[in-house]
Amino acid sequence: MRCPCRKKSETPTYAACCQPLHLGVRPAPTAEALMRSRYTAFVMKDAAYLLRTRHFTTRPARVDFTPGLEWQMLRIIATQTDGHEATVEFAARSRTDGRIHVLHEVSRFLRVDGAWLYVDGVIKA
Repeated sequence: MRCPCRKKSETPTYAACCQPLHLGVRPAPTAEALMRSRYTAFVMKDAAYLLRTRHFTTRPARVDFTPGLEWQMLRIIATQTDGHEATVEFAARSRTDGRIHVLHEVSRFLRVDGAWLYVDGVIKA
């Protein structure tokens, strides 16, 4: 199975891409890799991974998934890393009730004890 975080024209499989991160076999080496793995966790409704990879200062008590929402595509627009801080700008397309939606966000990440964690994001218009 092609990894959901990749374009249809790319070949990385889930087993080679995001699955090792989801299983805790290895940490995400970059903020972009964590962003991709979190997108895939949303596709697969893996709430435990989403909570585990969220910074403790902004971690919610639980993750709720929108019924009927289908994630369709992730596009990384830009990444920037400065030491233990990083941002990833992305656009994620989803569909619900036959309507297409695009989430365009600049996400902020921190590296804590060698592991990248999602902190928060600013949604772009």
